[in-house]
Amino acid sequence: MRRIICCALFVTTMIVLSVGTAQSADKLHFIDTSIENGSSLDWELLDDGTVRVDLLYDHERQSPNRAALHWHFRVDAEPGCELSLILNNFHNVYNGRIGLAADDETITFISLDGRDWQPIETDFLAESSQLKFTLHVPASGSVHVARLPPYRISELNRLFDEIREHPQVKITTIGKTVQGRPLEIVRVGREDAPHRVFIRARAHPWESGGNWVVEGLIRHLIATADDKDKAYLDHFCVYVMPMANKDGVAMGRSRFNMLGKDLNRDWDAPANPQLCPENAALEEWLTTMLDTGKRPHLALEMHNDSSGKLHLSDTKDADNSDYLVRMLRLEEILRAKSWFREGTTGAFHNSPATLGQGWWSRFGIDAAVHELNANWIEGLQERPSAENWMLYGRQLCDVFDAYFEE
Repeated sequence: MRRIICCALFVTTMIVLSVGTAQSADKLHFIDTSIENGSSLDWELLDDGTVRVDLLYDHERQSPNRAALHWHFRVDAEPGCELSLILNNFHNVYNGRIGLAADDETITFISLDGRDWQPIETDFLAESSQLKFTLHVPASGSVHVARLPPYRISELNRLFDEIREHPQVKITTIGKTVQGRPLEIVRVGREDAPHRVFIRARAHPWESGGNWVVEGLIRHLIATADDKDKAYLDHFCVYVMPMANKDGVAMGRSRFNMLGKDLNRDWDAPANPQLCPENAALEEWLTTMLDTGKRPHLALEMHNDSSGKLHLSDTKDADNSDYLVRMLRLEEILRAKSWFREGTTGAFHNSPATLGQGWWSRFGIDAAVHELNANWIEGLQERPSAENWMLYGRQLCDVFDAYFEE
């Protein structure tokens, strides 16, 4: 297990407090989930003084699948006290099979202000399939806890406010979520650019890494728009759907939309606008792009998992050899011009189809699912962070430039 040492402000030695619940109640005031992007959970004080946090699963429609991968809450407690927390309920069901959503590589992040995040030492209790860590509560009396550095709707709105007036940016609302939140496509660059890239992030609400990547990408393209030595926008434009599952982000959910649909599945057929309006809106946008001769030349679906691999598409019923040649060249460029080192899965097949598979088989678009390792960045030998993911977004500008140069 990889370990990380943080300042004493955040982390203490791993211990179980041998105090009764009455004493712990004096120390622990509340587990607050009312914060933006706060996750669904239950909690209680155990007899030994440990605070057990039970994550609540969200469920897939007409399926045994369930997911509890997201935790984000604030601990309000007596300043200066120590609290030992145990996170519970990691028996997810994925493609009909039970699989643990935590292991001895899983980490947790904490923050004093909900903005600046640091990873802390986290123990995996194999016998009970739980995660355990200790908090040292600062003078403010509050500590924020999260699975990954959160990227909330407020962060997205702040980005929109900062970029919408830029001459190289166009933000278009293409539809609404189940709960009526707007769904946007951000174009950076000219419509008549010789090449087009599409990127979608946040189909699964817990996977915030993709949001940080696309923000880094967008900001770098804007910052270098007038730099003749970095003429990215002379060569390509980028279309980004930055937050596909806005409802799930707002509600602190893990995987599915509010009607139980996985937005990275069922792309082998037209989306159901009643159950999956997020995908239906995106498919309508894509159809318009195709009808007007603006087919994306490359599409990446950004996710987080524990591998960080690039999943290439395989439909099993068509020759994808030329596609694989192009994608393996993309992998070579990623290795040369970014911190990507995790590699590809080769021809990856999932049923029902991912966006990568569906866009390649139905529309002839070179598409892949790009995972970002939620626990470790091999190319940097560091834990993931918002800064590291934004760096990757900036590096993708050089990747795309080299990819389309040939």
